[in-house]
Amino acid sequence: MSMLTPPGMGGKYRIKGDRYPRMRRPRHRRRIVLTLLATACALGLVGWGTLQLIDVFGGGARTAQAAPDKKHCPDGGRKTAVRATPAAQKPPAPGTLTVNVFNATQRSGLAKRTADELKKRGFKIGKVGNAPAAYDKKVKGAGILLGPKAATDGPLKVLATQLAGAEQKTDGRKGADLDLIIGDAFKNLATPQAAAKSLAVLNHPAREPAHDATC
Repeated sequence: MSMLTPPGMGGKYRIKGDRYPRMRRPRHRRRIVLTLLATACALGLVGWGTLQLIDVFGGGARTAQAAPDKKHCPDGGRKTAVRATPAAQKPPAPGTLTVNVFNATQRSGLAKRTADELKKRGFKIGKVGNAPAAYDKKVKGAGILLGPKAATDGPLKVLATQLAGAEQKTDGRKGADLDLIIGDAFKNLATPQAAAKSLAVLNHPAREPAHDATC
């Protein structure tokens, strides 16, 4: 037994030869791994921050230049394009319309004078006389314009240019003739100038803006 062997420790604990065990500190592998991960994360954050700064001072400026200059676009970055309102069928000319003129008031001669004026303005004149019983002395406004249902969007609107404030109605008549029934508030037809202007607007509707183009 060697002299270095403690008493009572024989067998496998017996130290033999001239080499002696050396005591080494255990390696802290976990600490090394955590240190490497922390370093990698720090480097990643630094790189991400650098990219953000480049985007702000580089790409952001290009985006701002590419965006519309709303200061020079009065409608907030969109250019106003003008388009016409979808046109319906063109209103008929006065010469294609036949108008019956009836007087529903107690004033005499109104139907004849009104019919003569409408004839001067190009309308065809049909019947002239007192209003039917359903309307006689029962029209309080300036007048009533009466026609078939098919005349709503065309002929009645043309006739309405001649009498401001007239009420427009339709009935079940089969013919295309229109009735102008003079009411108690009637004074005169619209002046020829005013009627012509209203007729021109009816034939050429005002154009409306359409926001369909960018500035």
